[in-house]
Amino acid sequence: MDKRDVSGSGPSPASVRSIPTTAFYSIEYPGYVRTTSVPLAVQNLGGQAALDNAFKRSAAKSEATLELKLRPGNPFAHPVPGDVVPTNSLVLKVVKRKRKNLMDVDGGALQGEYTAEIVGSAAKTVRFRSMADYQYQPDMNDPVAKLRIAMDNMDVEAVRSYVMPAEKADYNVPATPLQDTDIDMNLDPELTGIPIPEPDSNPQMRSNLRLFPPPLFSRQMLPQLYNFKPNSASIVTTTVNEETGEETKRLINKMRWRGYGPQSISFMERQVPEKPPLNVQDTRNQISDVLYNKLLAVFAERPVWTRAALFNQFTALEARDILNSKPLLASVCYVFHDGPWRDTLIRFSYDPRKVPAARFFQRLYFRNANHPITKPSVMTRRQERTAANMDNWAVTIENGSERDVERRQSHLFDGKTLTKETASFQLCDIVDPMLKDMIEQEQELREECDERDGWYANYALERIKTVLRHKFFSLLEGFPATDDDCRQLLAVSEKLPSKSAKDVSSLRSVRLKIGKHNMAKGALRPEDAAALRLRAALDKNLRAARANQTTEE
Repeated sequence: MDKRDVSGSGPSPASVRSIPTTAFYSIEYPGYVRTTSVPLAVQNLGGQAALDNAFKRSAAKSEATLELKLRPGNPFAHPVPGDVVPTNSLVLKVVKRKRKNLMDVDGGALQGEYTAEIVGSAAKTVRFRSMADYQYQPDMNDPVAKLRIAMDNMDVEAVRSYVMPAEKADYNVPATPLQDTDIDMNLDPELTGIPIPEPDSNPQMRSNLRLFPPPLFSRQMLPQLYNFKPNSASIVTTTVNEETGEETKRLINKMRWRGYGPQSISFMERQVPEKPPLNVQDTRNQISDVLYNKLLAVFAERPVWTRAALFNQFTALEARDILNSKPLLASVCYVFHDGPWRDTLIRFSYDPRKVPAARFFQRLYFRNANHPITKPSVMTRRQERTAANMDNWAVTIENGSERDVERRQSHLFDGKTLTKETASFQLCDIVDPMLKDMIEQEQELREECDERDGWYANYALERIKTVLRHKFFSLLEGFPATDDDCRQLLAVSEKLPSKSAKDVSSLRSVRLKIGKHNMAKGALRPEDAAALRLRAALDKNLRAARANQTTEE
């Protein structure tokens, strides 16, 4: 280090000062410590022995820790941990000298002279950076508290004489009123001249629970830097209540994403949407008028569609454009997210719950329990996404070709042709003669629409589901089921023990939770139970077919 001479003769080397070899250890005590209170501070840190163990050269990591007990006599008070960290600090000795001759001081003010001297270095420092834990003071007169103090003091006789106290139901006791400390409590109250208050009919109560704090309340040692900031995309908007005229202000995220999917409602909502939402109406000029008018014509012909059935009414290129134009479907229809018409596209203002003929538009769906669920590799999924891209798929299908005809009939079920591995059909799209006859029967209908079964009685809809499952799974196995097999399966299922009419009616009166299954604990799902029965029937038919083939050979 260089310093320049005032005379300008050039730089001159700085003077070298040697640091004394005396070693010091410092403690950053989190509190005010006077000269007279140093012994108390050392006692709160565990005493001189704890300091020597923490600062010794061969101290382990577990020993290089000090605990500051702000209430050293209370065993239930959690201490504040401090860590011993290496430092390279210098210890300065600062001396302030005061002048005694006030005549030599300007204005008579007392002035001092300071001198500083390096007396050594501090190689280790104790720092308390952790937050103090939550404190809870229990009743120290409780036998458990006395037992804890006896264990800390190694009082063997007190520990041996401890007896578990009897449990009392005095969990709430009257709070002790504050007494005036200037009045001698040994005096007769009448001699004090202070009127005796009447007993309170509703005295203030306090908790008398025997609660003792755990070893640790909070595991959070350091304070979190939350760094709260307002959302830069939030703006203040004002809304006026039309009835009261009251203005309310709220923050709105102007950058939030607004979806353009069809409006979704639950089965329990009374009114159905009559027009699209405002954000969809604002995008009316962004959609094609040709596709919009075609969709209106399709929904005028049939008010309820599944997505697959709706897309099959258009060419592959038109279906691609409808799928890519998000506001298009939301401009002409809404959906139910539960109930018999779940996930179907419904024309605005059309309420299937009020029209008995809407039973043909109810949707039956069940998962294929036999379909293997495997997670393909990343490369396989990427290739499948590329091959199944809607644009490439739509271009390769010509209107009127054999592949296009097959695509347009994929939403139908005739009991003989398997078009997909997922069973999801509307009743009007089931053209199998046996099922169609069961669907068109009018003797087994309800007077009011039900949340689970729609317009059909429970047993009638279950019969339809049973036959549909059996025929669908039979097609998956490669053996189309005959009507006689289905009638035999119905006869077997009707002989199974079922609940009484009273139990069924009480079960049907319970309102279902939106999006949840209302089943008894441990019971199989209806589709799982049916899948097990169908699997047994399919295995039986398969064994019979193999036996016949072996006999012919």
